[in-house]
Amino acid sequence: MWLDSHCHITADRFAEDRAEVLQRATAAGVDTLLAIGSGYGLKGNADAARLARDDARVFATAGVHPHEASELDDEGRAALRGWLAEPRVVAVGECGLDYHYMNSPLDVQRKVFAEQVALARELDLPVSIHVRGDDPSAYDELLEIWLAEGRGELEGVLHCYTGTLEFARRGLDAGLRVSFSGILSFKKSGALREAARALPLDQLLIETDAPFLAPEGHRGKRNEPAWVPVVGAVLAALHGVDPEQIAAVTARNARALFRLPEPGAADG
Repeated sequence: MWLDSHCHITADRFAEDRAEVLQRATAAGVDTLLAIGSGYGLKGNADAARLARDDARVFATAGVHPHEASELDDEGRAALRGWLAEPRVVAVGECGLDYHYMNSPLDVQRKVFAEQVALARELDLPVSIHVRGDDPSAYDELLEIWLAEGRGELEGVLHCYTGTLEFARRGLDAGLRVSFSGILSFKKSGALREAARALPLDQLLIETDAPFLAPEGHRGKRNEPAWVPVVGAVLAALHGVDPEQIAAVTARNARALFRLPEPGAADG
C-alpha cells in the first residue's frame, strides 16, 4: 500500500469533492495521507487537524509556511502549540525558506523557521521542510538554521525535493530525509532523476503535494493523492525494482519518520 507523505487535501480546491478524492486514493492503494496544515494561512492548520480527527486514513501537520511567516504573532504561536498537542498532528510544517517568491521578508522567514525548528525540538516532533531559491543561499541558510536550532536531535524531510544531489547528501547527514513529488516524472527533470537514482531508498519518501504538481499523464489537472503511485513508478524504474517494493519502503520510511501506526492499529 502507498503513503502520500505530503498533500494539501484540506485546500479549497478539494472543498466540493474531498470525500470522492479520498475514496479514489483508497481505491488506488493509498491507505495513509499526511495532510499539511500550513500554506493556507494559520487557519489551515485547524482544517488539517480536524480532518485527521475525523478520518482514520489521515494524519496532519501544523506549521507556518515561509510565504506566511510575516503573519505569525503571539496568538498564532499559541494556536500552533495547541494544534501540535493533538495526537494525530504528527509533525511541524511545512516550514522553511522560500527565496524564489519571497512573500515574506527574508529575515522574517529565517526567524520563523528557526522558531519552528526549536519548537519541534522542544516537543520532540519531526519537521516537514520547504526550501526553494534561485541560488544556493536558501539551501545553505536553511541547513545552518536546522543544525543550529535542531542541535542534532531532530529528524525531518526535505519535501518536494528539487535540489542537487550534493545538497541532498548534506541533508541526509543532518538527519533529513528526501521526498520526491510528481516533478520527478517531468520530462525536463533529468538531473533530479539522476539524484533520486543515486540516493539510498531507505532515506526516501514520495508525495503528491496535491493539489499542485500533477505528474506526467495528468499535467494541467488538479493533482490528488490517488496519483502518488505514478511518482513511485518513476522511482522504481530508476532503482530497477518493482513499484510494490517502492510502495513498501517509502511507506515504511514515512511511518518511521512521522511515528505513524500501521493502518488499522490503535494510535490513541
